[in-house]
Amino acid sequence: MTRNILFVPSKRHYVRGQRPKVDCILCALRRKDPEVESLILAADKLVFITLNLFPYNPGHLMIVPNRHLTDPRQYTAAESKAIERWTNRLLDALDELYEPMGYNIGYNIGASSGASIEHIHLHIVPRFKNEVGFIDVIGGARVHVEDPRTALDLLAKKISGSRASGKRKR
Repeated sequence: MTRNILFVPSKRHYVRGQRPKVDCILCALRRKDPEVESLILAADKLVFITLNLFPYNPGHLMIVPNRHLTDPRQYTAAESKAIERWTNRLLDALDELYEPMGYNIGYNIGASSGASIEHIHLHIVPRFKNEVGFIDVIGGARVHVEDPRTALDLLAKKISGSRASGKRKR
């Protein structure tokens, strides 16, 4: 089967290595560097949450420690707790907004794992029952159904003032 490609001009600069001229894109996000497009959803004194600019699925989030770390074993106890607290809160918001069937949650540590950014960050990727559509099967291409900026707006409204409930709708 021939693999067709959908042209996504907004990502061309990224895959060709034409990225903002910053030492670390996540540190630049935290500093609000004008060279980096910000999709920051929320922040506290230890971590910040950003939407992935090139998401795998709608609502693809990353929880990032403010300190430039390369391994989750470097977290302080307070950072670990903050990440756990935010994970629960974000899962509740994603459940309400997108009603995913599951999640992939994890880290890519090191280049061999697929990490393209050294600064450690926890991915939360909502997964859906019918993710693979006819374009994926027939055309061999991936279709994104929502701009991450839209997800940013929706999630910002959802998490403002909310508390993690631990409830999951299915």
